[in-house]
Amino acid sequence: MTDWPWKRALIIGASSGIGEELARQLARGGCRVALVARRADELTRIAGSLNAERGAGIALTFPHDVLETECVPALFQKIAHDLGGLDLVIYSSGVQPLLQPEEYDFAKDEQMIEVNVLGAVAWLNEAAQRFGRAGEGTLVGISSVAGDRGRRGMPVYCATKAFLTTYLEALRNRIAHRGAVVVTVKPGPVATPLTAKMDQKKLPLLITADKAATLILEGAKARRNVVYVPGTWRPIMFAIRSVPSWLFRRLNI
Repeated sequence: MTDWPWKRALIIGASSGIGEELARQLARGGCRVALVARRADELTRIAGSLNAERGAGIALTFPHDVLETECVPALFQKIAHDLGGLDLVIYSSGVQPLLQPEEYDFAKDEQMIEVNVLGAVAWLNEAAQRFGRAGEGTLVGISSVAGDRGRRGMPVYCATKAFLTTYLEALRNRIAHRGAVVVTVKPGPVATPLTAKMDQKKLPLLITADKAATLILEGAKARRNVVYVPGTWRPIMFAIRSVPSWLFRRLNI
């Protein structure tokens, strides 16, 4: 168990996968956590186990669909009030519907943009304003190595993660000089419900959600600007970003 530097954390997308593991590790390190996700039953399950393990009140639940962006400002303020403050905000929500090689499905594309982009902006704008004014606090966004290049198999997913990476860099440039921390996390494949339906043989360097959560929190604790998860992806993606576009099209990687 690690003692984390944060005392009050908000996790959006906490009902499964990386978000759930982040909540568990933070709570076990003595941090009070506010759990936000659409599935109220899953939030109740996670909070119940954490409160039983660490004591009543360590985990609070706030059912919310990130598509309802108009609700975010008021809900953000309520969470900060109920927790007694905020030191850490993590946006972990994300969707990646499976696409066939020649499939163009606007409904799936729209869902990815709404969850991966608009939901992230709605929540992280609130965090950036609060931490920028306070001159402290840690903001974490879960992007992806997929955002480093445009891959033929997932055009819109790659685009949403590229957007999130650039948006987080801009927030860092806006508020870091005031003392706040903005961390961009770029995981490779992680064993979560998101990847469970994919061909596991085509997921290189697959790691558990528990391991991913540990690496994310360690990177945030170290105040790193960009955290590749695992770190092996950093040189790999440097090489992939260096591949000329004409060659990248032929490689299909």
